[in-house]
Amino acid sequence: MAVAVGEIQYSLLGPLTARRDGQMLELGWARQQAVLAVLLLELNRPVPVDRIIDAVWGVDQPRDARNALQTYVSRLRKILQPDWSAGDAGGVLLSTRNGYLVRGDPRNLDTVVFERRLVAARAHQEDGDVRSAVEEVNAALELWRGEPLAGLEGPVIEAERRRLRECRLTARELHTAVRLDLGEHDDALADVAQLVSEHPLRERLRALLMLALYRCGRQAEALQTYADLRRALSEELGIDPSPELQHLFQQILSADPNLTAPDVHKVPIPRQLPPATRHFVGRVTELTSLTKGIDEAHDPTTSAAHTSAAVTAIIGTGGVGKTALVLHWAHANGHRFPDGQLFVDLQGFSPVSMPLEPTVAVRGFLDALGVEPGRIPVDLHAQVGMYRSLAAGKRMLIVLDNAANAEQVMPLLPGSSTCTVIATSRNRLGGLATAHDAQPLDVDVLPPADAQDLLASCLGSDRLENEPEAVSELLAVCAGLPLAVRIVAARAEHHPKFPLEVLVEELRDTAARMDALDAGDPHSNLRVVLSWSTRALNAQVTTLFWLLGIAPGPDISLPAAVSLAGWSAGQVRAALRELEHASLVQQHTSGRYRMHDLIRLYATDTAHHHLAEEAQRAALRRVLDFCIHTAYAADRLLHPHRPPIELGLPTLGVQALQLADIPTALAWFDTEHLTLLAGQQAAARHAWHTSVWQLAWVTYTFHVRRRHRNDSLAVWQAAVDAATHLPDTVTRIRAHRCLGQAYIGLGDHEEGIGHLHRALALADQHGHADQQASAHRGLAWAWEQQGDSRRALEHATRALGLCRVLGQPVQEADTLNEVGWLTSQLGEYDTAREYCQAALVLHRQHHNPEGEATTLDSLGYIAHHTGHHHQAIRYYQQALTMRRSLGNISYAAGTLDGLGHPHVAIGQYKQARTVWQEALELYRQQFRDADVARVQRQLDGLDGPCGLPATSSH
Repeated sequence: MAVAVGEIQYSLLGPLTARRDGQMLELGWARQQAVLAVLLLELNRPVPVDRIIDAVWGVDQPRDARNALQTYVSRLRKILQPDWSAGDAGGVLLSTRNGYLVRGDPRNLDTVVFERRLVAARAHQEDGDVRSAVEEVNAALELWRGEPLAGLEGPVIEAERRRLRECRLTARELHTAVRLDLGEHDDALADVAQLVSEHPLRERLRALLMLALYRCGRQAEALQTYADLRRALSEELGIDPSPELQHLFQQILSADPNLTAPDVHKVPIPRQLPPATRHFVGRVTELTSLTKGIDEAHDPTTSAAHTSAAVTAIIGTGGVGKTALVLHWAHANGHRFPDGQLFVDLQGFSPVSMPLEPTVAVRGFLDALGVEPGRIPVDLHAQVGMYRSLAAGKRMLIVLDNAANAEQVMPLLPGSSTCTVIATSRNRLGGLATAHDAQPLDVDVLPPADAQDLLASCLGSDRLENEPEAVSELLAVCAGLPLAVRIVAARAEHHPKFPLEVLVEELRDTAARMDALDAGDPHSNLRVVLSWSTRALNAQVTTLFWLLGIAPGPDISLPAAVSLAGWSAGQVRAALRELEHASLVQQHTSGRYRMHDLIRLYATDTAHHHLAEEAQRAALRRVLDFCIHTAYAADRLLHPHRPPIELGLPTLGVQALQLADIPTALAWFDTEHLTLLAGQQAAARHAWHTSVWQLAWVTYTFHVRRRHRNDSLAVWQAAVDAATHLPDTVTRIRAHRCLGQAYIGLGDHEEGIGHLHRALALADQHGHADQQASAHRGLAWAWEQQGDSRRALEHATRALGLCRVLGQPVQEADTLNEVGWLTSQLGEYDTAREYCQAALVLHRQHHNPEGEATTLDSLGYIAHHTGHHHQAIRYYQQALTMRRSLGNISYAAGTLDGLGHPHVAIGQYKQARTVWQEALELYRQQFRDADVARVQRQLDGLDGPCGLPATSSH
């Protein structure tokens, strides 16, 4: 086993030693070493002080034993870990509540390794794998360097020394036994004779000596050895030899043929592996994981070492390439299995037959292992027993392909730890992990580069290079599923002179895509292959599978799935678990489920054929209502002073979430963002105009906070189209205003101004004063973005007058700040300060942290430009703290940007650099290229002579 850098290796099988990175550590006097030895005997377990003292000194304890122990521990700490400090969680020798503890990897203690190898050797011997048993016991005995714990005293140490001597003798007995099993009786004879001379009354050694002599053709000497022991036992102890030894004596006396040395070389070697897949690419991570898992399972020095066969379960959806992966690995690692490979297709998901019965599979294995048909038992249990007996001790690979479930696999597992089993299935095979420590290995789709390599391997690179756009579209349709790539390649190979664009045209039609992915036989028809996975599902699970196919978004949460189905959470959770076990959905992160694109296409396709249209519409309604009502609650947390809208009651069966706080709301929006966008698109396809508008409204604050400007434009374009079908004028006004602001945010001033004036005209026409105020505020912002602060101020002032008349204090505060800000842009700082301070008072009175942060930012700007730089820093820092707590990273970047200028003004260049670098990173994350360039210039300006700013921009 490789030892990590800095780890300490301890040796007790001889004089006590400790090595770090190959260097011997000086452990001090014998009594100090005895303290370490006692702690090592209880490695990773605390040892009370009194027990250490009793173990080291026994009855001869000095009066100051506790002080002496503390001194020894202190010295040992300095030796074992020179940089140790009290309370260091990474310490080697630690103090506990009433004692001490030495911490370390048990594999770095030679007594642990010795005993584990001894256990492994016995297991190999019981399995009949005598070669491995010899290797293990040899390795165990090589760890010994002399008398264990030599030179150390103490009652516990002496007891441990006696125990280790007995263990070594047992190991030497086992060593002799397995050498005899290998037929090495001539070589083993001298060693066992020496051991008998050292331990003349030990019956196990006498039995081994008798067997060695007999197999060397020295029957008379073997019988004399028994007679000598019988006489010695009678004279010294007054007893007879054990019944086992007496039986061996009778066998030798009668020349029993069962005593003949076994023939360890005559073994049939089955080679059942099918050929490896011709076109195999990638899978480096999976191949490495498979090798590592099997190596660890067979490593006797680890606590995870198996006492039965090492089992790996390869799990993945149909067509993902599980069998190809296993066969590629198996052929590349054939040298690991000198006793052969067994392979069986268990037909767990066959289109033409039921899953293979275990008795049929076992019969095939027995045939491969050379058992004559007449000797094969009829009973399954007897067949399994014979199969396991024949596999015992063999280094053999057993591949159980395409298993339906764990129950189909279990009878085919050998009992020998020398064997390796790899099972593949679309199901999770959970029973294997529980009962047989099976290591799961999930196989997902190929990454884009590997998928392209697979297509190139089938069709040739030249053909792909001639049509790069068609290739990209083909790979997008296949979505990394190897079976789909192979089907596409087979179709292209069938018409080598046809452009790939012809195949692309066929696959573009989503409705016909499943038909296009058919290479002409059941095993190469994607619809058929996927149907095998759903065949065993019950009706409720199948229904959820169909519903997931029509749900909007790339994935779905458990709460959303509950509303989609209209069932209880327990029912949905159980159905999702079944679909996950069948590899039809993947829980890619805790509580969120997704489907492969082609599996989802199949689910949607079958839903349209088997699920009533009304049931589909009702499910989609429920999941959209879940999204709208949860998003609305989240939006109210983010912006509680925003004007509310009327949602109406959710559809029966909807269980919307009530989120706890702002961070939770933002996290929910971050997670569900793509689903909300897809939900609006689905609502638009069904002409559910109210839902389209509502989904735009509930995502508005989130889009502003996260600066999702393109998404904001898309949802408000849809909302404006939907609003034309709705009777409420206010809805149309809001839609045009928000769409106008979205256009302005993306720099399309003309389009944005047009929609804002449309909103204002509608508000004027219908006498909606509050909407007039909002439209004027939108126009103020639009003209500010154009650099026309005077025109912007006109609109802001008109909005302020309307807000005051309407008695809307929060909107009034927002507008006061806008007027103040625009006034500051015209250089009228005293007037600007008055407006902003009035806004700040109102915001604080009405607990509006979003408006308060914006106003503090304005006051920071004004303070900086009027020479009050320290005050400006305080304003900016308060604004920054509030914006971070609100999750408003878009505006936080601007505050950081502004904060740097007063720092520069008072010579705090280091602080300026820090905040500008953070602003730069946020601007980069938000793709604000112009802001990135400007802040980079500001940072470059700090790099003048002697670290002083080269120029000042403010």
